[in-house]
Amino acid sequence: MNLRRVRVKEPEVEAKRLRAGKPSFPKELLERVKAIVEGVREGGDKALLEFVERFDGSRVERLRVEEERIRKAYDEVPGAYVDAISEMKSRLEVAERALLEGLRMTLRLDGVELRFRPTPLESVGIYVPGGRAYYPSSLVMAAVPAKVAGVERVAVASPPTFEGDVHPSVLVAADLCGIDEVYRMGGAHAIAAFAFGTESVRPVDKIVGPAGAFPTVAKLLVRNKVSIDMPAGPTELLILADEGADARLVALDLISQAEHGPDSVCGLVTTSEALADEVDEWLSRLLEKVDRREFVEGSLEGHGFVALADGMREAVEFVNCFAPEHLEIISDEGERLAERVRSAGVILIGTPTAMSDYMLGTNHILPTYGYASHRSGLSALDFLKLVRVAKCSRAGMEASLKHLKCLSEVEGLPNHYLAVRGWVWGTGG
Repeated sequence: MNLRRVRVKEPEVEAKRLRAGKPSFPKELLERVKAIVEGVREGGDKALLEFVERFDGSRVERLRVEEERIRKAYDEVPGAYVDAISEMKSRLEVAERALLEGLRMTLRLDGVELRFRPTPLESVGIYVPGGRAYYPSSLVMAAVPAKVAGVERVAVASPPTFEGDVHPSVLVAADLCGIDEVYRMGGAHAIAAFAFGTESVRPVDKIVGPAGAFPTVAKLLVRNKVSIDMPAGPTELLILADEGADARLVALDLISQAEHGPDSVCGLVTTSEALADEVDEWLSRLLEKVDRREFVEGSLEGHGFVALADGMREAVEFVNCFAPEHLEIISDEGERLAERVRSAGVILIGTPTAMSDYMLGTNHILPTYGYASHRSGLSALDFLKLVRVAKCSRAGMEASLKHLKCLSEVEGLPNHYLAVRGWVWGTGG
């Protein structure tokens, strides 16, 4: 297979040309999703159950999954799977707790004491896709940060596409993560239920989780009613490699992300044309016997590329302009190159991207569509309100009076100064 090749002359221009564009949805889709959202908002459970049957393909009597069904799910998955999910959860918890601890601090300066108090959201709804594949790992990636942040109520929605019910792997993952409620519902109707509530589903403060076109549009439509994370696009991998990289490993890593689906974006940026030639050769060999070949070939033929740069400076600038979801660096200069990268969802140095999908303790719910240029991947921070607690001694107030008087006069707010002066001098001072 010969990946499409471009020469990096103008990094910003080439990056925009090669990446998946920002999400845009046809008017017909917007109108259909709007009708579904309004239907659930006005019709409650009755409308929601009708949409579950129509779009999820299952007639269900109860939206909420029973505890007995969740317990039974353990008999339907291998014991090794339980161990694997538990290990993934444990590693992610360690990283998220460390992040949270860094927010708890007290600063003291000139009579002022300032504390940052992380305050969790009260409720969160997690969307877990189903259908062609099941994504219990994405449930873990959303649930663990929420639980570590201290969210009191975490609910999950997943379409009943497995024999008329939620897939047992998702149910087991939900149980291991301490999910409070699991619902048999998918699509735009699940998002609407979390946003507005029904007789059976209580509304939430925030909705997170990767989703297809219908639920993504629904999230955008309800974002004025409830907080959301970010629009989720096709997975993206950009590999930055020099002439010393192993072409076979590069090819394997490109294939690993291309198997997500035919719209996955997988590229190599390198200064070595010889490496690019070798990667093409290895892709041709490996594709002859690869599983999920239809997805892999569709992705690499439609969205795969090699960007050839004259030097590492241009290569890194291309990376920053592309702002990939996953950036994998294969070079003896990996640490130094990583320091120069400003925009990427996650940076992996000499480590395959597939590790970050499951076992590194990093979150794999990451910005796509180039959003890594201005936002981070999901973490405990997304489930917190950072409340500032401050107090100031009289001496600290007095030390600030001169500056405070000047600022209040410039802004035309003289009573600001008089209020603080009253505290310094005493009542009526």
